[in-house]
Amino acid sequence: MSIGKLSNIPLKDFRNFLRNKGLNIIKTSKGRGGHEKWSRLDLDRPITIQTHVDPVPEFIVKQVLRHLKMTRKEFVKAINK
Repeated sequence: MSIGKLSNIPLKDFRNFLRNKGLNIIKTSKGRGGHEKWSRLDLDRPITIQTHVDPVPEFIVKQVLRHLKMTRKEFVKAINK
């Protein structure tokens, strides 16, 4: 993974990243859906990720980083721990 591209992040690693940032699963979809909602007390709205797509698409990673107010460098550092 390069700093320029946020692609090819395995779903397992992305879930661990969310847990390490203090987020908890508040809802998993039941039935035919494939989504999880993650939240933290200081967030205005939950973060939704697709669980049926692995690796996590780059646009989802970017969206989550904007919501958490993180830079790419901070993300790369956190994901490589």
